[in-house]
Amino acid sequence: MIYDNYCSVRDQVDQAALKAGRDPKDVKLIAVSKTKPLSMIEELYQHGVRAFGENHVQELEEKQLAAPQKDIEWHFIGHLQRNKVKKLLSLNVSLIHSVDSLALAKTIEKEAAKQGRSVSILVELNIGKEESKMGADPDTAVDLVKAISQECPHLLVKGLMCVAPAMDDEEKVRPYFAKMRQLKEEIGALGLDRVDMKELSMGMSGDYHAAIAEGATMVRVGTAIFGARDYSKK
Repeated sequence: MIYDNYCSVRDQVDQAALKAGRDPKDVKLIAVSKTKPLSMIEELYQHGVRAFGENHVQELEEKQLAAPQKDIEWHFIGHLQRNKVKKLLSLNVSLIHSVDSLALAKTIEKEAAKQGRSVSILVELNIGKEESKMGADPDTAVDLVKAISQECPHLLVKGLMCVAPAMDDEEKVRPYFAKMRQLKEEIGALGLDRVDMKELSMGMSGDYHAAIAEGATMVRVGTAIFGARDYSKK
């Protein structure tokens, strides 16, 4: 059942990419497994799915320790508290999507320097400037990435991430995704050290078609694959 859901979403992702004149292979589908049991991840893994997204450091740690599969591509997509950075960097994480301030970047930099390694990140923007959402002000995006490039030599900025405002029509959210693409291109043109604006992580279960139309390279889909979540258990 879960794999059937995944295949349905993957097919829609592919169709959205083709409609936008893009290669479907250029859009990574991240199965957001937060609050879901490891057994569901393992079901998808058995069918070749490798990219999974988690929002909480503790839950990610528990699943990594319990999972016998060591080649899972874990993406950290939730708000990252600075006091959780050391723990997160002790785990096997492919990409941190949610770096939303220079202070957080510096904390990651400090720990990465101790470990003598580089860490791949995305800069999260609050593209709708909503009080209820995390992310840096998009008006400061250029300066923030410049500062990370200058002050955090162990961080590799791979692109941008956002959670767009919820809309009753996907077309209404497209301008926000378009703004993300414009910022990605603007920053990419600066030629900053250790900054490669290849990735745009945007689009979730309700709006990933519009995100792909505007250039998303990663879509984060949970509910449409795993079903509704029961947050009372968390």
